[in-house]
Amino acid sequence: MLPIREIKPKNARTKRFVDNKAPQQTENPRTTLFLKYTTCSEVLHLVLNDIYALKRPLAIKFSKKNNIHPFEDPSSLEFFSEKNDASLMVFASHSKKRPHCLNLVRFFGYKVLDMIELSVIPETMRTLSQFKNEKTATGLKPLLSFSGSAFDSPTANAYTLAKSVLLELFKGPDVAEIDVEGLQYMLHFSVDEEDDSSSDSKPQIHLRSYLLKTKKVPNSNLPRVEVEEMGPRIDFRVGRIQEADPDMMKEAMRKPKTSEARTKKNIDTDVIGDKVGRIHLGKQDLKTLQTRKMKGLKRSRDVVDGDETMEGAEEEGGELELGGEKRVRVEV
Repeated sequence: MLPIREIKPKNARTKRFVDNKAPQQTENPRTTLFLKYTTCSEVLHLVLNDIYALKRPLAIKFSKKNNIHPFEDPSSLEFFSEKNDASLMVFASHSKKRPHCLNLVRFFGYKVLDMIELSVIPETMRTLSQFKNEKTATGLKPLLSFSGSAFDSPTANAYTLAKSVLLELFKGPDVAEIDVEGLQYMLHFSVDEEDDSSSDSKPQIHLRSYLLKTKKVPNSNLPRVEVEEMGPRIDFRVGRIQEADPDMMKEAMRKPKTSEARTKKNIDTDVIGDKVGRIHLGKQDLKTLQTRKMKGLKRSRDVVDGDETMEGAEEEGGELELGGEKRVRVEV
């Protein structure tokens, strides 16, 4: 197989575009693409408009209809993803067999990673315009709340996938710090508990949006937080799902080595919070250990080794001079 020829950009503008689409250590904010099938109901039009209003400015909405079947042939979705540099997609379709369907799709490397189908229940839906109150500014990050045992299931299922995709869809750009004044609304997702009597029907997912208002409390430094429903109000039924390929998911979750904090070896933190270090020493030779010189440890004057006898010294009753120090040998 011939190697893929690398096409070099011809100008600076093209080079910036190619570098922006290349893999990066810090990912760009995820852009969401909104598409419609050849048949799309009025309910889906309203749902797309409301979700698009919550997602701006990280959203691109197309008005042209497209004959695409995501679960059968996702190649067209991958084309739109690469063309618009979008890693998320909301595809709306309506048919007699599957009415009012929203397909939430995630991409990795401009290839479909996973997707889930959510059917909108039109009887309980309320739009943003139907709630006559204030609306939040564009581009604010919402608080996200998930409640329900199905979302926290230890085994992967449709609801754990829905939680992961919805979290990616609405969380917005990653930031290190956020101003408390910017927390103006909350998105709450709840799922019903499973009913053993009716095993055919799956629990519904409820989307609610609330305004956050803080009011002063007399004789207190902490404000009182009140919530007011802002809209939209949407209930979903879970439909088809397509789980991610294990190898692709492993590659998508891989982190570059440069982004991981380097841990210092042999340094730990104990239960109290103190830093504890471990030092490794080589094998010690106690023969070369320099000890403190004490008079009490010196050899007795009555015992003289044969090695200390110097040549030319007297053997009997003489004096020995060792390093300028005189030692007298006494015979008993």
